[in-house]
Amino acid sequence: MAAEGKERVLQKSYWIEHSADLSVEAMMLDSKAADLDKEERPEVLSLLPPYEGKSVLELGAGIGRFTGELAKKAGQVLALDFIESVITKNEKINGHYKNVKFMCADVTSPDLHIAADSMDLIFSNWLLMYLSDKEVEYLVERMVKWLKVGGFIFFRESCFHQSGDCKRKNNPTHYREPRYYSKVFKECLLRDSSGNSFELSLVGCKYAIIWCLYNADLLDMAEKTTKEFVAKLDLKPGQKVLDVGCGIGGGDFFMAENFDVHVVGIDLSINMVSFALERAIGLNCSVEFEVADCTKKTYEDNTFNVIYSRDTILHIQDKPALFKSFYKWLKPGGKVLISDYCKSAGPPSPEFAAYIKQRGYDLHSVEAYSQMLRDAGFDKVIAEDHTDQFMEVLQRELNEVEKEKEEFIQDFSEEDYNDMVGGWNAKLVRSSSGEQRWGLFIAKKN
Repeated sequence: MAAEGKERVLQKSYWIEHSADLSVEAMMLDSKAADLDKEERPEVLSLLPPYEGKSVLELGAGIGRFTGELAKKAGQVLALDFIESVITKNEKINGHYKNVKFMCADVTSPDLHIAADSMDLIFSNWLLMYLSDKEVEYLVERMVKWLKVGGFIFFRESCFHQSGDCKRKNNPTHYREPRYYSKVFKECLLRDSSGNSFELSLVGCKYAIIWCLYNADLLDMAEKTTKEFVAKLDLKPGQKVLDVGCGIGGGDFFMAENFDVHVVGIDLSINMVSFALERAIGLNCSVEFEVADCTKKTYEDNTFNVIYSRDTILHIQDKPALFKSFYKWLKPGGKVLISDYCKSAGPPSPEFAAYIKQRGYDLHSVEAYSQMLRDAGFDKVIAEDHTDQFMEVLQRELNEVEKEKEEFIQDFSEEDYNDMVGGWNAKLVRSSSGEQRWGLFIAKKN
């Protein structure tokens, strides 16, 4: 059996196993997925081009998270998935929409027949990352043929570089740069003989693009920093960790895999938590993620052994109250580790003050930050100034982005490039002058 065929068998076996109870929680592999879904669905749908009264093909429709929503506006919807029990559940949920047809088929199968020039919109959410490069290229060629003139292809994928993930059970996932998909579409369209013209757009990918600009050296540096900080926590198997501002979960996967701890990651960003949940698919380690505000979230006293936060608390205005919550949530002997933006003592310059106000930051000197932790009840507070390390990372990121300048401008604009590079250069200037600092804080509860 070819490598692609073996991988596809693994994919199907995995999803048959994890779709046994046919719930949103099972399909998204998270106990709080229903709440996340309510937040995420409107956001994704808001990005779609107009499709009122149009024909829509939904690839990887699953149990119908989007099928019913699409049916409310579309003229016709064809919902397709390769797991029979899943598409049957979708039909049970959304079969009352008379404009929806349901099909059990594999998008990579040559036996899948859809009429050429029949679809106004082709929609998929987290599908292509489960296909090999050859399968993506094959599917893209077919999608272009299925699409009407003036139609749209919309697909949403996680496009960051996978690094430091826990070991997967049987679910190989392909993380790619957004530019990979742009390249595949362009090559496919060059081979297309219809004479039609096409416009390509990477919508909402700026964050992903920045991640993709990391080369191996920068990934090594990011992992090195995580390893360096986590090593200070003295983690033990079975302990429970809270990550405040977990982002896409890189540090959480690292801790769970290497120290056999259970990690709870919370973040305000629906997109970041969605990415983290998707990365967790098929992983053999103990992590969970939730969209939550750490200033409003409550946990029972003495719940966690460690609270961990990287460059997130700068957004919190009432840090003393948050640190008191951290103290209560920690078990006796527990530790908190925080890295965060800081400033020099005294009032900031007018330029830096404007930057802080525009970003909504609440910055303090390293010494003042340390005192707030002591006032919350922590003892043995260690406060370290890591500004030199911060500047090194910034400079290397800047160097890598500058290498990709022309491609970045092609994907976005010169204005976008100048805004991003200008912001990083301004941070370097402020850090070099001593005005902007980067602190690392470790505190222990009695």
